[in-house]
Amino acid sequence: MTPFSYLRARSLDDALAIDPSRGDRLLGGGTNLIDLMRKGVEQPSRLIDVSGLSEGIEPSDSGGIVIAAAARNSAVAAHPLVRTRYPMLSRAILAGASAQIRNMATVGGNLMQRTRCLYFADAAGSRCNKRDPGSGCDAIGGFTRYHAILGTSPSCIATHPSDMAVALSALDARIHLAGTGGGRTVPAADFHLLPGDHPDRETLLAPGEVIVAVELPPTPAALKSTYRKVRDRASYAFALVSVGAALMVEEGRIEDVRIALGGVAPKPWRAFGAETALRGRPATADAFAAAADAALEGAAPQPGNAFKIELARRTLISVLSGLAEDLR
Repeated sequence: MTPFSYLRARSLDDALAIDPSRGDRLLGGGTNLIDLMRKGVEQPSRLIDVSGLSEGIEPSDSGGIVIAAAARNSAVAAHPLVRTRYPMLSRAILAGASAQIRNMATVGGNLMQRTRCLYFADAAGSRCNKRDPGSGCDAIGGFTRYHAILGTSPSCIATHPSDMAVALSALDARIHLAGTGGGRTVPAADFHLLPGDHPDRETLLAPGEVIVAVELPPTPAALKSTYRKVRDRASYAFALVSVGAALMVEEGRIEDVRIALGGVAPKPWRAFGAETALRGRPATADAFAAAADAALEGAAPQPGNAFKIELARRTLISVLSGLAEDLR
């Protein structure tokens, strides 16, 4: 690895000393960043360790929950307020990685983790526009079983790897950011960017900004929510397809619904079209099938991952059907 200096942040002001243009990187649990440093993908000149900042998980004034950026994933998944009010989020976190990694990984770090594309990780031998803008994308025409079918561009077809971020998108979470010029809040569904012509720009985070917390609003539909992950093996594998969904049914009709997909796009994919297709309709298999078609409209697979369209369709229908059955 390239030599680097280390600063342990004692306060938010220490974290705000970050200067990405000089090679600074924030260090949470390090479960992604350190791996990329070993591979030569990331070569920071200084690490600012923010893992010692607030790890609080508290009720919000609005009736939701505020989760500090340094909260460990395992603590979030096990928290009684999360398990009872937002079971989708708890299940999404438990579906990700191993128990050891969840004990280390932080909420802010999870949101900022980078793609697990094999070509992105191959700094010595593969072209990657995300890693080296303008160099090309060797994934296109390569091994694409784990790559995206929605939201891609000619510059990048990588998927976002987070399970937690899929649930946060579905739950209308808001991400609180801080910078030297003040703070702002952005919807989780908008925080990650599609690649377009600039796949190296992955989030809305501005230079010098840091994530300080994630806020979950009070969402009645979230009480009946779940997360399902389809993968090649039962543990420690990234999603081929995942579905986070919440459903509220009143007198047989869908009052509210939230859907997000993972493993299929360069960002957690909020299926707004599917939600619109379902609201006010009877909770039937036909309605769920139409919603699945709407969620996957415009899919542009590679030869090696065309199976994801039908896999995502069937998974979404199954998840929605299961939630509807539980509500009867």
